[in-house]
Amino acid sequence: MIISIKNDDGEAVYDVSKIKDDQKRAGANVSISKIGTLNVLTEALNYASQGHQSNLETVLRESPEAIVEQEQEEEVAVDTDSEES
Repeated sequence: MIISIKNDDGEAVYDVSKIKDDQKRAGANVSISKIGTLNVLTEALNYASQGHQSNLETVLRESPEAIVEQEQEEEVAVDTDSEES
């Protein structure tokens, strides 16, 4: 199995099937499988989260009574660079 690893140093390509040590090759294959599963779960959670957020936004847009009016506060300039005399 050929895999590509991208990091800060660039991209490296490896052929896991060429690992001579059976335990290392099996460990690499298990890690690849786990990473694949985690990537699928992450994608599924992002998809579900976006769907729920979209539904919430729709409900809130259709409910003007839920809007909270916010008073705009005056900006107060604070001089943090002043030296003590």
